[in-house]
Amino acid sequence: MIKPEAVECGNQGAIIDLLIMNRFNITRMKQFRFEEVEAERFYAMHKDKPFFSDLISYITSGSVIGLELEKENSIRLLRILVGATNPQEANPGTIRYMYGTSLQENAVHASDSSESAEKELAIVFSGA
Repeated sequence: MIKPEAVECGNQGAIIDLLIMNRFNITRMKQFRFEEVEAERFYAMHKDKPFFSDLISYITSGSVIGLELEKENSIRLLRILVGATNPQEANPGTIRYMYGTSLQENAVHASDSSESAEKELAIVFSGA
């Protein structure tokens, strides 16, 4: 998912180009704005953490772009391309190194497992 600040800054095209250049196949794509309830379901794993409220406010602050990607070993390879959660620690050439500005505003979210991907895609593309 391309996060609000990356969409607002107009970086979504460059991010999508990187995905395509790295041979990810985009099977579904949707630009939308999270409702608070959807955002809380999407980030439910963080509900007991002190930053949860700020995270929900942030992710509902603007449009995001949900993407379903296909490629062999897609989750592992996407997480390599995305880079470390903190853009300051991300390797050069990764999406977060190039487009992230902070730990929260790090340009993209990538599922960390097949189970997470299934849950997150169902939330993003429900009713699609």
